Amino acid sequence: MRPRLLDLFCGAGGAAMGYHRAGFDVEGVDIAPQPHYPFEFHRGDARDYLAEHWREFDAIHASPPCQRFSAMSACRPGLADEYPDLVAATRGLADLTGLPYVLENVPGSPLRPDLTLCGHMFGLKLYRHRIFESNVPLWQPEHPEHVTPGSKAGHWQPGQIISVSGHCSPIALAREAMGIGWMNRAELAESIPPAYTLHIGRQLLAHVEERAA
Repeated sequence: MRPRLLDLFCGAGGAAMGYHRAGFDVEGVDIAPQPHYPFEFHRGDARDYLAEHWREFDAIHASPPCQRFSAMSACRPGLADEYPDLVAATRGLADLTGLPYVLENVPGSPLRPDLTLCGHMFGLKLYRHRIFESNVPLWQPEHPEHVTPGSKAGHWQPGQIISVSGHCSPIALAREAMGIGWMNRAELAESIPPAYTLHIGRQLLAHVEERAA
C-alpha cells in the first residue's frame, strides 16, 4: 500500500505529480476549483483541512500563496501587501502534526531555504528557482551555472530560456520546459515542475518508510 501525501494549496498539480511518481498516493486541497488536478481533490481552506484530516496521511506538502514575495509584486508599491502571508500559520500547523513535511515557495519568502532547486539541475530548459523547507534532511543537487539568458515573461525569443510566469508563451514550449502537459497558461505560471518533487519525494518516502518500520 502506497503512503498518502496531503498536497496543500495544490493548484493544478505540478508538485502532486512528482510525489505520485516518487511513490505516494496524493490528495490535493485548494480554496479555488482545480478542474485539471490529476488526483483526488478537495475544495476548501487548506489549513482547516489539515487541522481536521492530518491523521489520515503520512506526509505533507504545502505551497502557500507566493504572490506576496514574488518579484512581480515588487513592480508597484503596496502591491505585495494586498496578498496574504500564510507561511508561518501553515508551518505552525504542520509542526503540530509531527508528520514529515515540505513547504515550498519563491526565493525571498520567509521559508528557511533548506533546499534550492532549479530546472537546470534536472535537465529542464528553464531556471525557475524555488526554495523548500522541511523537517527532514533533503539532499541539495549541484547547481549548474546559468549561461543562457532568461526571457522576460511573455517575451521569449530563440536562444533564451523561457520564463514560465505571467502570460508565458509560446504555451507549447512552456509545457515542455516544465514537464507538464495538462495545464493551461495560468496554471503553469503558478506551478512547479514535477521533477522537483520527484527528487524530494524519493527522499521523503524513505523517511516515511523509516518511521513506519
